Amino acid sequence: MKVILEKATANNAKEIFDIQIEAFMPLLDKYKDYETNPANENIEKVVSRINRPDGGFYKIVADNKIVGAICIFTNEETKFWISPMFILPTYQGKGIAQKAIQLIEGMFPQATSWELATLLEEERNCYLYEKIGYKKTGITKKLNDNATLIFYKKICN
Repeated sequence: MKVILEKATANNAKEIFDIQIEAFMPLLDKYKDYETNPANENIEKVVSRINRPDGGFYKIVADNKIVGAICIFTNEETKFWISPMFILPTYQGKGIAQKAIQLIEGMFPQATSWELATLLEEERNCYLYEKIGYKKTGITKKLNDNATLIFYKKICN
């Protein structure tokens, strides 16, 4: 399956928003993290991510269909953060997220590090990030009785 990234524009906001809700709703139902789950965000949040001057949203396109998105930003020119990234449930488990991360990392060769956070309870996510070189930072943040964020970092050579 061919995977490419395309920079999102405001015209893509509704489609990205709909995919974000579909991708994160099962996690919202499972973990009840109403304050932090992207399924609970409004479309204005997607638009603001698209328009970030220090990053932006990239559409994840597989077989000529938008199947997800990845948002990146930087607080410094060489340190990047991924948040959020999501894939439609019917496309999960096919290597698309791994390819999207590799593609985004390749688009910013000046990066000295990449960071992200995921739910500790989502073992498949943790496995994915560790498989592609992200290391646990040792930092966690309890969201509620059901969910804990775990933070990862990848140092670039």
